[in-house]
Amino acid sequence: MSPFAPVTEAELARAREEPAFRQELLTRNLEVLLGRLQKERQATRNADASIKQMREGVTLAVRLAELIQTAAGTVGGS
Repeated sequence: MSPFAPVTEAELARAREEPAFRQELLTRNLEVLLGRLQKERQATRNADASIKQMREGVTLAVRLAELIQTAAGTVGGS
């Protein structure tokens, strides 16, 4: 898994114009997030902070998955 790289303005602009690229970008970021959640789950550090971070990560993962599903619907329909 590659390290997280923030989305650039150029990528955002392209994602607004190209539904397929938007879906690819969302999918890539979901994969990175899920990988980090898995790594965090396996680590044994500060339990309270980890639980809060895991909840936030899971919430974000669910939202990204919803966006990917929405984008998939627009890619097929375009």
